[in-house]
Parts: sequence; C-alpha cells; structure tokens
Amino acid sequence: MTKKRFKMGLLPKVLIAIALGILFSLFFPEWAVRIFITFNSIFSNFLGLIIPLLIIGLIAPGIFELGKGAGKLLLITVAIAYFSTLLSGFFSYFTCKWSYPRFLGDSLISLGNIDMSGGLHPYFTIEMPPLMSVTTALVTAFVIGLGLTAVKGDTIRNFMLDFKDLIYVVIERVIVPLLPLFIFGIFLQMGAEGKVSAIMGMFLKIIVIIFIMHVVLLVMQFVVAGAIARKNPFKSLYTMLPAYMTALGTQSSAATIPVTLAQTIKNGVREEIASFVIPLCATIHLAGSILKIVACAYAISLSMGMNVELDLYAGFICMLGVIMVAAPGVPGGAIMAAIGLIATMLGFDPSMQGLMIALYIAMDSFGTAANVTGDGAIALIINTIKTKSLPETVTAE
Repeated sequence: MTKKRFKMGLLPKVLIAIALGILFSLFFPEWAVRIFITFNSIFSNFLGLIIPLLIIGLIAPGIFELGKGAGKLLLITVAIAYFSTLLSGFFSYFTCKWSYPRFLGDSLISLGNIDMSGGLHPYFTIEMPPLMSVTTALVTAFVIGLGLTAVKGDTIRNFMLDFKDLIYVVIERVIVPLLPLFIFGIFLQMGAEGKVSAIMGMFLKIIVIIFIMHVVLLVMQFVVAGAIARKNPFKSLYTMLPAYMTALGTQSSAATIPVTLAQTIKNGVREEIASFVIPLCATIHLAGSILKIVACAYAISLSMGMNVELDLYAGFICMLGVIMVAAPGVPGGAIMAAIGLIATMLGFDPSMQGLMIALYIAMDSFGTAANVTGDGAIALIINTIKTKSLPETVTAE
C-alpha cells in the first residue's frame, strides 16, 4: 500500500513565507537580505516580461473558444457573468471609498509615511524588457481571438491552443512555485527596514472588510436571482453553502464544479442548464476575485497617496472584467492575470505589486468561494430565461 503524498496548497505556503520573512528579518545580516532582494528584482523583471505573453496566451484562445459556441444562451450567459463581475468591482470601489477612511485611518496614515522604494538594494539586476506593452497585448489578443472565430483553418488556432498550454505550464511550474519565495523576500526586506508592523495592521483590517463585502455580494446576487426566478434567495444561498465550503478548501473553481453542479440542481435548475452554465461560469465569472483585487489595490493606492478617483478606477474595473475571463484555473491565477493592469493603469511598482499578490493570496479561498457560489445565482437566472424565452435545446456548440 503506497502512502498518499501530502501536497501543501499555495495559501499555506504564502502564510509561512510571510511569517518566516518577518521572523528572519530580526536577525538576518544585511548582506543576506540583499540576496533575496536580488532574487526579487530578477523575478519582478521576469513577471514584466511574461505578463504580455500571458495576456495573449490566455485571452485570445478564450475569445475564439467562446466564439465557437453559437446560440443566444451562450451570449446571454457571458453577458450576465461580465455584468455581474463589473457590478462587483464597482460595489467594491464605492464600499472601500466609504469604509477605508473610517476603519483604516491609522493604518493608512502609518503606511503612507513609509518609503516603499526601499533602503536596501539588489547586488545586481537582469533587465528583461517586455516584447510589448500590456495595452498592445490586450489589443493583439482581441484581434487574434476575434479573427480566429471567422477563420476556418486550424493552423493558427492550434498554435494558440498550444501557446495557451505553454503559458499554463509557466504559471503552474515557474511563477506560482516561486511566489512564496518572492513574498518571503518582500517581507524580509520590509522587516529589515522596519515596515512590517504598519503593513500587517492594515492587512488584518482589510481582510475583515473584504470578507464582509463578499457576504454582502452573495446576498445581493441571490436576491436578484431569487426575484427573477421567484425563489427564496436565502434558501437558495443556503443550498449553495456546500459549494462555498468546498471552494474554501480547494481554492479552485474548476475543482469545485461537481459540488457546485449538484447544489445548483438542488436549487431547481434543470440539469441540462446547470451542466452548461456552471462549467462556463467557473471560467468567466470571477466576481469575488475582482472584488478582492479592487479592494486591495484601493487600500494600497490610498495609503500611498496615489490617485483613487472614479475616472481611473472605472477604466481599471472595466478592463479587469475582461482580464478575469482569462484568469487561469490555478490558485492565485486571477491576480497574476491582473498584475499587468495593476502596474500600467494604477502605477504600482514591484514592491507594491508584491504587497498586492501577498494580500490577495492571503484571501484566495474566500474569493474562489464567492465566485462558485455566485455561479449558482447566474444558473437560476439562465434557467428562468431559458424556460420563458428560448425554446431551442441548450448547447455550447
């Protein structure tokens, strides 16, 4: 009988990395700290190189694979998922605008007094200029994705699917495994420079606020779905709790699909509708993830005295909604897909990007749980629309 090998998830690794970074900062000599700062500098440059490729490799195939699915039901499902994601982003923005100054006042002030440029510097760095800007990558991805929906040949399509698989390999086997070391180096540097206490105090308060926002978001989603489907929203939400709890443990929308599907059917959604909507929404509906990204970005921007006005964040949220469709189904995938926009549109430097990644992943399971539970609300709406308006057979082909 072989022993089952224990595999630690990304979240425990990140939490351990944060704790060890703070602990080791108490006694590591400066020369040792600078070794990890050097690694972080190289890793940050590598991320800058790979992000445009990641956007093309994930968004372009996502667009033409959706485009292959003819039928009104597919278009309606995608539209509702995108609209839900946008509403979640704006809900997060306005909630943060109201709550952060009231509940994070001291933390924001203390963090704002910190020089995030860093007093310690790497021994050397390796420049890796990206092949194109994030905006160019987005436009290129849309041109390729939309173009392939009209092209009959399979050569470019197969190449893009292989390129997508390559990007998945880079994320799963290079970026995600190295993230804990990257975050360790960030907190090691902050601890050595005396920045940890202010940042950790802010982190804990933000986590509480975001968890409350997730609960409110789910209630709103099911109230709307319940009104459309004429069902008790709280009973429907309660029925989806097994999916929520499963996602908390797996941290993966894809891995939770069987449970989400079963609970959606228990909510009265026809099996053929649920079998179509749930797998699709596991990929394109990331309302919980966009809520977290906006809330984390707003907190860091506000604390550093950066622009947090609606005109900036409205564009950021709309673009982020598109990026979320391409978020890969691995833990932390959403933040990696979004980091390019965070850097270019919000102006986050590598240290601030590292804080974003650490703060996001610390709550990764909450966002995933909100995503999959909200899929059940969309299924209720689609089930009602299909029953009343669309007589044709459900199909994604």
